[in-house]
Amino acid sequence: MESTRFKRFFGALLTILGISVLLFACVAYLSDKPVLGLTVSKWNSVVPFLLGTVFLVTGVNLISRS
Repeated sequence: MESTRFKRFFGALLTILGISVLLFACVAYLSDKPVLGLTVSKWNSVVPFLLGTVFLVTGVNLISRS
């Protein structure tokens, strides 16, 4: 029971982190100005997009399996 609660909490945390990183990547891709103090080019915004996608998918799978 304790393990299931931890898996759901960690899955929710990964899902929220993935959504926030995906939103950052989208804003960085569409903006020509620095985002959150970081200057990100169009091609460099692909890396946060992929990382956010991995976090989001992992979090959703962890929630659904517990």
